[in-house]
Amino acid sequence: MDTAELFRWILDNLDYWVVTFFMIIESSFIPFPSEVVVPPAAWKAMADGSMNIVLVVVFATIGANIGALVNYYLARWLGRPIVYRFANSRIGHMCLLDEEKVRRAEEYFNHHGAASTFFGRLIPGIRQLISLPAGLARMKMGPFLLYTTLGAGCWNIVLALIGYFIYLWTPLKTTQDVYELATKYSHEIGYIILGLAIFVVAFLIYKGRK
Repeated sequence: MDTAELFRWILDNLDYWVVTFFMIIESSFIPFPSEVVVPPAAWKAMADGSMNIVLVVVFATIGANIGALVNYYLARWLGRPIVYRFANSRIGHMCLLDEEKVRRAEEYFNHHGAASTFFGRLIPGIRQLISLPAGLARMKMGPFLLYTTLGAGCWNIVLALIGYFIYLWTPLKTTQDVYELATKYSHEIGYIILGLAIFVVAFLIYKGRK
């Protein structure tokens, strides 16, 4: 089954289990676009009532957390040398990993601290990998799950809202069309949300210090 056939199968068989399973994959080191799951599922929830849009976000976030935990524990148990060796291996390259991507995620984590597991979930190219440096740094599980849940939840809400507004404002009639349109705009919206989140946090820190 090639990628196009896999995407077609997902779009034709969307339910809570499919959403959860493929969001586990999306949040691990295996490359997979969340846009192929959440926006079409949210659109389908509105179009035929077979799912609930709130539960779509909930199950997508559960899946994202499980995938993040896979990365976290692999990094924690294997250690930095093996993680980087895997990133530079043929299998790592098949997963679209390389040393530069892992290094960039680790630098982002080191620069922003524990909160990077929240902000990093909103940044394309960092989202799937931010759990690796958290595992390498042996970040405490409580804060890791809290920030990961908040970050993944925000991203999934953004994706679900894209599906919701596509249902309201466009005449699209298939999940394939919804996926293609959601992919077009999701990254731009994600950067806007990230910018707003950074502004709010900076404002709160400023007010607290003042």
